[in-house]
Amino acid sequence: MPSTMTALFGGAGPEWAPRRIPVPRPGPGQVVVRAHAVALNNADAVMLAAADPSSGGSGEEYRAGFEFAGEVTAVGDGVAVPAVGDRVMGTTPGSFAEYVRADHRHTLPVPGPLAYGTACALPTGLLTEHGALTAAGFRAGQSVLITGATSGIGLIGVQAARVLGASRIVATTRDPAKRDLLTEYGADTVVVTGEQDLTRAVSAATGGEGVDVALDHVGGATFAACLPATRAGGAVVNVGRLDGPASTLDLDALAYRRLRVRGVSFGFSRAAELGGVLAAAGRELLPAVADGRIRPVVDTTLTFDTAAEAAGRLRSHRAQGKIVLTVP
Repeated sequence: MPSTMTALFGGAGPEWAPRRIPVPRPGPGQVVVRAHAVALNNADAVMLAAADPSSGGSGEEYRAGFEFAGEVTAVGDGVAVPAVGDRVMGTTPGSFAEYVRADHRHTLPVPGPLAYGTACALPTGLLTEHGALTAAGFRAGQSVLITGATSGIGLIGVQAARVLGASRIVATTRDPAKRDLLTEYGADTVVVTGEQDLTRAVSAATGGEGVDVALDHVGGATFAACLPATRAGGAVVNVGRLDGPASTLDLDALAYRRLRVRGVSFGFSRAAELGGVLAAAGRELLPAVADGRIRPVVDTTLTFDTAAEAAGRLRSHRAQGKIVLTVP
């Protein structure tokens, strides 16, 4: 391995800045991966803006990124799997770099010949959506509502629910032009929230009963609408807050329907817990990744040299799926 590498940093301005820094070495329980491709998440744009000193941000510099795919080049003490030379995909802060150091539990094997530019767009979606379905107590044969389903993570959720045996999948989008995309990726019913009332549309799609499980990626008023759209005894799980963290709930809908409401956030502060969530997702979903039943939608593939364009595309909210950067 070389002694230095290129990594992207936020905190110096409105865009990520490339820097040369030392290549990391693995500590106990860690691996170092030569990244070949990395993927953007909505959190990347939020963090970049929050640290931008030119627009009132903190000015605190940080290494950007969360998702990567590449080849293991070194392992620390106590690591048996993965091994040096293995192809892996994973998630860790600071992944926008040529070499990424990560907890070995936060990686998954890349199935078969899957390209790195595809694999890097999977880990966050797999662990988030499988973890949310698990938190809901989802069982094969149940119906599922997925709001904000045209996001990169939401599209993984639609496919995961189908693979795990959902009887009916209702997916939402604000853009009527994306209706066919959701149908192609497994949605039985598509609700265009700018044209339809969410609760009424879900009720009509489920014979008036509501769905068994609702996974909400939007928050705000959409989260509130999920409660009366869920059947009595069902579960509502908030995953994301694209419309903000505040919501006004109808407590009658919550109480009379005897709903279970959960929130999930799979951060890095509880490494063992995150490792368990990712491992469970791998066991149940990687076979479907291998045979093509689960595949990420890649909106755009760019390079480290055009990272500013990638960030602009992410901020535009026009991306259809994930934005990927190839690593030099």
